[in-house]
Amino acid sequence: MANIASLLKTEISRMARKEVRADTLGLKKAIGVYRTEIATLKRRAQALELELRRLSKAHAKAAPVEAQAQPAQKLRFTAKGLASQRRRLGLSALDCGLLVGASGQSIYNWEEGKARPQARHLSAIATLRTLGKKEAAARLASLR
Repeated sequence: MANIASLLKTEISRMARKEVRADTLGLKKAIGVYRTEIATLKRRAQALELELRRLSKAHAKAAPVEAQAQPAQKLRFTAKGLASQRRRLGLSALDCGLLVGASGQSIYNWEEGKARPQARHLSAIATLRTLGKKEAAARLASLR
């Protein structure tokens, strides 16, 4: 009787291996497909990074030419001038910061002379000079 038990045990093991092999075959095929897709995506990402580098280098070379073609407008900034513009428009520091693209604390620091605005803020400050109270209020309302 031990012979039948061992035969039954080996047959069950063989059938289990056969079932597992059938199940894992589909997974192996899926893994192969996924690996090829990943490799393709990596190559595409690499190509895009190279293209980005090439374009940024070309843009960097073209930027100085554009800067020379257009005369650079020298923007002046004085802390007293910003404070008077803000009073003239009736704006709080926070509101003025929204119009300029900075925080209210930055406006205070600029007016106190503790800091100077960056170049990107200078053009926005220059446009404040051309605004009236109503136009400033309208722009502020559109930003909120």
